[in-house]
Amino acid sequence: MKAPWNFTRFLPIAERILSRGRLPALIFAVARKGKGYRLGALKEDVQLLQALCLAYWRGEYRNISPKALLSIVAGLVYFVSPIDAIPDWLLGVGMLDDIAVLAWVMKTLSGELDAFRAWRQRQSPEKLRVVERLPASEKDLELEKSHR
Repeated sequence: MKAPWNFTRFLPIAERILSRGRLPALIFAVARKGKGYRLGALKEDVQLLQALCLAYWRGEYRNISPKALLSIVAGLVYFVSPIDAIPDWLLGVGMLDDIAVLAWVMKTLSGELDAFRAWRQRQSPEKLRVVERLPASEKDLELEKSHR
C-alpha cells in the first residue's frame, strides 16, 4: 500500500529524532496533543503507538524492525505537526489528514503492532505500569535512560 501524500517528507525528521535520542520529546508532544483533541477511536491507536515508543525507549521492547519503527515515529511526527497536508488549525478538517496517516501506519504495520500487543499481554500489569508510565517531564524520561 502506498504511503499517504506528504508522509515521506516526515521520514528524515523521524530518522533524526531516533538518531539523536529525541524520542522523549516526541512522546511528550504526542501526549500533549492527545489531551487537546477529541480523538475518538483514534485515541487507542495513538496510545498504542506511544506505548510502543516508550517501551522501545526504555529498552523493554526491541522486537520491531528499524523500518517499522521509523514509520511509526514519522506517523507520530505527522500527527503532532501543525503544518502538514491540512493544517490543524482548520477546525473540523485539520485532523483529517492526521487520522488518515495514522490509519495507514496502523494498517501497514499491523503485523508489527500485533506482535507488540501480544508482548504487552504477556507482561504483568505492574511491569506495564512501569514501562508505559509517562514521567512528569521529558527530562525525567531522558534521565531514566542515562541511569541504566
